[in-house]
Amino acid sequence: MKYFNYISAIVLINMLTAFSPLQKAIPFDGYPVYTGNDLGVNYAPSQTAFKVWAPKASEVKLRLYNAGDGGEPINTASMVKSIQGTWVLTIKRDLKNKYYTFQVMQDGKWLQERPDIYAKAVGVNGKRGMVAHMASTNPENWQNDKKPALKNFTDIIIYETHIRDISISPNSGIEHKGKFLGLAETGTKSPDGEATGLDHIKALGVTHVHLLPSFDFNSIDETKPEANQYNWGYDPLNYNVPEGSYSTNPYDGNVRIKEFKKMVQTLHKNGLRVVLDVVYNHTSDTNSNFNQFAPGYFYRHNANGSYSNGTGCGNEVASEQAMVRKFMIESVVYWAKEYHLDGFRFDLMGVHDIETMNLISDALHKIDPTIFIYGEGWTAGNSPLAEDLRAVKKNIAMVHEVAVFSDDIRDGIKGGWGDLKEKGFVSGGTGKAGSVKFGIVASTPNKQVDYGKVNYSKAPWAAQPYQTISYVSCHDDNTLWDRLKISNPTASEDDRIKMDKLANAIVLTSQGVSFLHSGVEMLRTKQGIANSYNAPDSINQIDWSRKTKYKAVFEYYKALVALRKHHPAFRMPSTEMISNNLRFIETGDQCLIAYTISNNANGDSWKNILVVLNGNTNERAVKIPAGNWTLAANENGINEKGIRKITGEVMAVSATSAYILFSE
Repeated sequence: MKYFNYISAIVLINMLTAFSPLQKAIPFDGYPVYTGNDLGVNYAPSQTAFKVWAPKASEVKLRLYNAGDGGEPINTASMVKSIQGTWVLTIKRDLKNKYYTFQVMQDGKWLQERPDIYAKAVGVNGKRGMVAHMASTNPENWQNDKKPALKNFTDIIIYETHIRDISISPNSGIEHKGKFLGLAETGTKSPDGEATGLDHIKALGVTHVHLLPSFDFNSIDETKPEANQYNWGYDPLNYNVPEGSYSTNPYDGNVRIKEFKKMVQTLHKNGLRVVLDVVYNHTSDTNSNFNQFAPGYFYRHNANGSYSNGTGCGNEVASEQAMVRKFMIESVVYWAKEYHLDGFRFDLMGVHDIETMNLISDALHKIDPTIFIYGEGWTAGNSPLAEDLRAVKKNIAMVHEVAVFSDDIRDGIKGGWGDLKEKGFVSGGTGKAGSVKFGIVASTPNKQVDYGKVNYSKAPWAAQPYQTISYVSCHDDNTLWDRLKISNPTASEDDRIKMDKLANAIVLTSQGVSFLHSGVEMLRTKQGIANSYNAPDSINQIDWSRKTKYKAVFEYYKALVALRKHHPAFRMPSTEMISNNLRFIETGDQCLIAYTISNNANGDSWKNILVVLNGNTNERAVKIPAGNWTLAANENGINEKGIRKITGEVMAVSATSAYILFSE
């Protein structure tokens, strides 16, 4: 399946050369494993200790510089070979804000000058590391930064955005456009007076902001800000450093760190948790920092020694290797502790092995049990790692407190990824109800779900509902609005708005964890461009004028989010609770789904809830259970106090709409 289709020109070239065999397959089993926790650069005013793992090196040089680019070294020193494949050197003077590189000699050849793979700070374009005093990068009162409360993972509502997209538009009213600080601005408004940026997200009511990759990536030349370069950022360079192009000064290694922390602190103050999108599954190319210290070790290989390509990007990182696993664990722990992050989204998580993901989960939850971990439960190609060892969707029950995206409900709602013209449940597509029902119960075991009618999964894969991310669109592929236009070319705009509202009404009333793509609440368009990883701002930016034009849609989404937050029945924390309280009603119509949630489920104030989802393009009459029902949501809006009382045994449900009723 095609899920990972953003490939830069550099990566494409790398793909073409990926199958050129190396001189021979390199045996890595005999490589020593370093058991300490002090790799990288450890600063104190009196001395700085440098330690790198380069197990096959015959010599390692350390060079110090005054700047992150240009100029000659102010000092060059040989490092000393130490235990378990490490090389060490301590310089006993204050090196704060000096820049450095390492250079390894292996097999009689000098490899490239690079920062260490654990680098915490870098200069412009990430070519040199910087000796940083991390405490001095903390914003005021950082020690008092407090995460918003979180009781259960199923209470989470995620809003996926991109640092540049959210603020770069001329009509954003944001001063620091395209920067970390842009997402830390409050009081910003569009020319029409509508709240933008952080205030907009806060008003929408979501709980978590998911940031597309914001670590230091390779595709943007930070020395040319005027070039208006764009990339999603799925081409890692320095994993433990914020991206320089999102800072106000990429030349000073401290600035990006301070500004990232300021953004996190401000989001926390405004009731929002922060998730970082991490990309440990591949590097931007094989000319990586990894390969300058232990050539070949960090990657998987085919039998002939060539780089394997389970990511579709020319290489895949070997998470099962001891020192790779160690790096991944220590990297996420560093981000969680140093930057106070609240969650991690793993790109192509299906490339990683289950054991590594379990160790990552255990390490993060030891720090904070409310950290939320989720990822893509698939690969983008064949991998040498056996499927039963991978953290793919069907194996997620074996992974500790980690969730995956449900492509089952996604494509059930809007239509399959392989045929853009295919209609989904919300546009009258037949044969989709089974997949939607599967998603409504969050992919957990349920006797009322006919697994023969589910699009991709023929068995439940989530042990508990929090392991399912319910969504209908994300940064990948077309926006929901664009997809609905492609698959329903003759539908009126009003009808497509109904489809859009129904799509995320399903998501936000389904069990599991809800996920929204930034801008969906104002019918975001990328002008029909799906793979917009390097498209210009004109394609990717959030156009805030759409909030004015489609204000009613925004208000509907806002009310949906509030409904979910106010009514815990829609976010039951256990499979047992779902099985005991949620019942599907047979409608005899494959484009009509109805179900009840009973018994004040999960402590809800509503004793019984009835949800009716009409994917038909015309009105349907639905027989409803006996009781005193009040309509709380229909095609026009949501009123939790009640729109009107429903009398009789049959209710008319408008075309392409979600009706939600309650009895107290």
